Amino acid sequence: MYILIVGAGKVGWNLARELVEKEHEVIVIESSRRCYEVVEEELEHSIQYGDGTELWVLERAGIERADLVIAVTGDDEDNILISQMAREKYGVERVVARCNNPRNLQHFELLGIKPAVSATDLILRLIEHEVPKYGLVHLLDLKEERLEIIEMEVEEGSHADGVQVADLGL
Repeated sequence: MYILIVGAGKVGWNLARELVEKEHEVIVIESSRRCYEVVEEELEHSIQYGDGTELWVLERAGIERADLVIAVTGDDEDNILISQMAREKYGVERVVARCNNPRNLQHFELLGIKPAVSATDLILRLIEHEVPKYGLVHLLDLKEERLEIIEMEVEEGSHADGVQVADLGL
């Protein structure tokens, strides 16, 4: 799989290393000269210096043939722009974007950039799943369908004891 990663910070660099180890063809674009030089020592020919929001930089990196574009810069606006260009202009079907500020997650979703990954949001979800509230254990979220599968312990003799979920009137 040909994967284009824009942003060679800690996230982009580690993603690139893991994907190269899994024998994917990876190219990384980085706009910071210092960061580029550090990563270039390890990734050699798999990194290009340039602004990933510029069309010619994306084209030089081969975005037209990308199976997956991952936008993980430190700037949400850049990640949105890169994701939209990849999808709309170059027809890349699989695009993943990093959302640095969880307040911007809604903007990513409104613009059709899915999945948008927010570290803060992921950690909060993990906490919600690990720390049950009100005796509920979250098992699965189905966001598109606005459904959630939960586990709940029912006390013997309670109104819900022995009653099917469909008959509970939830």
